[in-house]
Amino acid sequence: MTDAAATRLKKRHAAETRFRMYGRVAIIVALSFLVLLLGRIGMQGYSTFTTHTLSLPVYLDPARIDRTYLEGSNYDSLVAQALLKQLGETDDESYTVSGQVMDLISRDLGFQILNRIKADPALIGRTITVTGPVKADADLYYKGQLKRSTDQADRKLNDRQLAWLDRLKKSGAVTGGFNVGFFTHGDSTEPEQAGILGAIVGSAMMLLVTALIAVPMGVLAAVWLEEFAPKNRWTDVIEVNINNLAAVPSIVYGLLGLAVFINWFGAPRGAPLTGGMVLALMALPTVIIATRSALKAVPPSIREAALGVGASRTQTVFHHVLPQAMPGVMTGTILSLAHALGETAPLLMIGMIAFNPGLPESFTGSASVLPVQVFIWENASERAFHERTAAAIVVLLVFMIAMNAAAVILRRRFERRW
Repeated sequence: MTDAAATRLKKRHAAETRFRMYGRVAIIVALSFLVLLLGRIGMQGYSTFTTHTLSLPVYLDPARIDRTYLEGSNYDSLVAQALLKQLGETDDESYTVSGQVMDLISRDLGFQILNRIKADPALIGRTITVTGPVKADADLYYKGQLKRSTDQADRKLNDRQLAWLDRLKKSGAVTGGFNVGFFTHGDSTEPEQAGILGAIVGSAMMLLVTALIAVPMGVLAAVWLEEFAPKNRWTDVIEVNINNLAAVPSIVYGLLGLAVFINWFGAPRGAPLTGGMVLALMALPTVIIATRSALKAVPPSIREAALGVGASRTQTVFHHVLPQAMPGVMTGTILSLAHALGETAPLLMIGMIAFNPGLPESFTGSASVLPVQVFIWENASERAFHERTAAAIVVLLVFMIAMNAAAVILRRRFERRW
């Protein structure tokens, strides 16, 4: 080997070494940002999955409860007086002390008393025990996110209130545990009562509409384009536009849904039906492209064998080719639905940002979804909503990872090598 050839070979090996190094550095940087992102979200949101509850005996004073109009009684005041009694405190004439106590207890306790009296009016005049979450700021104090070392003017709870919380925790009246309510409650203006059940149900309803529209239409369109459509200029234009639609920003689909479905067809704003139709438009190009790729992967011998034994072209496609391509079709479908699950911009455009404290009542009623719930909570002023934002992101990521994992499992288990 000549010296010139050896020099060129050495340079080529050095270039290959640098290329491999650049690849490793790119992977390390990407993984570092991923770990940083997930770690930041996890550290901020993990505390949401624990909460502190207060168990308190409350005397249902007949003199303070209007039997003719139960909803008009101040049950929060009854709870506050019961807590004052347990703390050994007395209220002043300006009710300042009871007001400070009410800043520590959730209004859920008062609603519990009202519901129990409605179910059994005989409870009036007796002492019952109610259990519910403490106020969000009190919960943050127990979790160490609201610190006593902070200047009193810079925190919502004063030193006296923190001393009360310490006494309640020491006496066993307040206990910590898993936050079941986060998964069983809908949204609320009170952070300690806010949950994601309504958003999960709304997301499920919306994805069902998306799947019912996008999957049949996408699969049939792909079958026609791949198996039946003539190869001419018009089909080339259709194929190019389908590929272009897959790259269109999602907010454009939101504008399209606002103009067509809401302003033209009169679809309800902020409903799972409307959101599902908008996301179906967005998912349709992905389903078509994935289905066409799966159909192309089926070898021509399958088609030739079916036609050779007398099957029609339609029978060949739907009885033989499409079943063989179904694993790829399902993989593309699940991935497109997972992508739709995380979309926020098009849903904001169609008004899916209203406050919804309960579960969606129908496909045409108002509903919230997980990405929009994250958006709403992050813009809330209360600090406790911010940790719930991170927790909702964790739940959303779990759903998306599960759907992507299902797509990978389906592909590896059912995919055929030809």
